[in-house]
Amino acid sequence: MVIDCHVHVSARLPSHGLMSDKLVKSLPFRFMGWRLGLKPNSPTFDTELEAVMAKAIANTEKLDAAVILAFDAVHTHDGQLDSVNTHLYAKNDYVIELCQRHKNMLFGASIHPYRKDAVAELERCAKAGAALVKWLPIVQGFNPADPKCEPFYEALAALKIPLLSHTGGEQSLPNLDKSVADPDLLLPALKRGVTVIMAHCGTRSTSRETDYLPNFVKLVKEYEHCYGDTAALNLPTRSYAFPVILNDPVVRAKIVHGSDWPILPVPPATQIGFVKSLKLWTDMNWIRRDVKIKEALGFDDDYWQRAGKILRIPSPM
Repeated sequence: MVIDCHVHVSARLPSHGLMSDKLVKSLPFRFMGWRLGLKPNSPTFDTELEAVMAKAIANTEKLDAAVILAFDAVHTHDGQLDSVNTHLYAKNDYVIELCQRHKNMLFGASIHPYRKDAVAELERCAKAGAALVKWLPIVQGFNPADPKCEPFYEALAALKIPLLSHTGGEQSLPNLDKSVADPDLLLPALKRGVTVIMAHCGTRSTSRETDYLPNFVKLVKEYEHCYGDTAALNLPTRSYAFPVILNDPVVRAKIVHGSDWPILPVPPATQIGFVKSLKLWTDMNWIRRDVKIKEALGFDDDYWQRAGKILRIPSPM
């Protein structure tokens, strides 16, 4: 079962979620909207984005399914909704609806650990078939090492639901706290037996940021249930991680497939060759291009199958 464990969705309808004006006007979002042929202020934005996403997944022959990620709103330390600092919100119920309409989409829940109903919401999402829980601490505004997260970790471990948590830098969304990008902050989850997939393997998104790749490598070697994904590693600022991952057999055996769609996948010419890189640029399906880049880099069959095994997704009959 080949699964892309890291595909984002956004929404404008209040029943589905929200995007702030700051996000909509940002350069990364405007570029993605232009490339996908979408207008954020269109009343049909949500249905148009769904159609584009569904087509991209369906036309990527290598994939059996993709995990579509909800994205919870920011909450204060005392559990109150922080609408002022929430720039992206894709509700769990909306993603559940998407996955009910598309058999090749899997529900990726998102639950802010400071929510007063965090554990109850996790249990509800588990019953709805959540394949994992997605966090982006530097954007959602919380510290994964905060003791307030401990009950949530206990529940994740008991329910055997993996945690896909962003590590390293981030440029696509407004940051609230850059200090919580360190993979080491997920140690409390690992020590409680939670299966943790460290998105982006702790890589930096600009040269000015701290590189947490060494921290990730250390953790992935120390904890059997610690993994990393390849989401957005095709970006020029992150692709320095590929040699580290591919040349260390221990680390390589702990990497799962993720694209971070709709982030642009840039073929790394220095690693796969200029001619092959130029050819891959012609594929306008970014999910499929991401797959082809990783095939060109030499990721083996175990890599492609790993997400399905970790998420305990049965193979198609």
